[in-house]
Amino acid sequence: MFDNTCKFIAEMYSPDFATWLLGKPITLTKLSPTELSLEPIRADALILLQSDEVVLHIEFQTKPDDDMPFRMADYRLRVYRRFPKKRMHQVVIYLDKTESEKVYQTTFTAGSLRHEFSVIRLWEQPPEVFLAAPGLLPFAVLSATENKVATLQQSSAAVDKIADRRKQSNIAAASAILAGLVLEQEVIRRLFRKDIMRESVIYQQIKTEGEEEGSDKKARKIAINLLAEGISVDVIARSTGLSVEVVQQLQQGESENQE
Repeated sequence: MFDNTCKFIAEMYSPDFATWLLGKPITLTKLSPTELSLEPIRADALILLQSDEVVLHIEFQTKPDDDMPFRMADYRLRVYRRFPKKRMHQVVIYLDKTESEKVYQTTFTAGSLRHEFSVIRLWEQPPEVFLAAPGLLPFAVLSATENKVATLQQSSAAVDKIADRRKQSNIAAASAILAGLVLEQEVIRRLFRKDIMRESVIYQQIKTEGEEEGSDKKARKIAINLLAEGISVDVIARSTGLSVEVVQQLQQGESENQE
């Protein structure tokens, strides 16, 4: 949820991210990992944005990832293969404070190969950076602020001043979601209006995903019950809407549980 929220905001309000990370308010378009000829490695936290001259590669992380240095080197080579003349800026943005040394890794080495990338630990960044641009407001509460409630109040006040209703709802929802990393829900609910957040694309996406997840769980439960009655896999698949492969996996799981 946190990674997807960050990706959505970065895509929707790319000029604010470009100003922050590249120093220029460039409008960037999304670059799909599938355009780089190889399958992406865990693309859930990945976002690639591009202009005619530059590719911006951002990885949003709530927790350290052992494979991160390799991921950065791998995507640098993929982008070079596809766009050899474009500059590339790569940055890993860590959202949640940690004592792990991995969040300080900025280099991948393999023999004589050496690749460097940037790292931003939000809890070390001044809140003013994020309070200055609408697209960055959701990150303010995660910054180096001694009073996170007060900072979230500042973010909420800034959101209220956004004239565009759709933009206002998206930024409000993203701010509320990311604030959940460091504050209690009761505090967050006091500062952001539900009616505004419910209009956001982010809120609707989360609601849809939750409904789909609930529907899938129900179908799997029915499938398990039918398997116990000796119903064939093909019939169960047609009845529940699950794929034959999924029903077979459930069948195998039930067999292992009975051993």
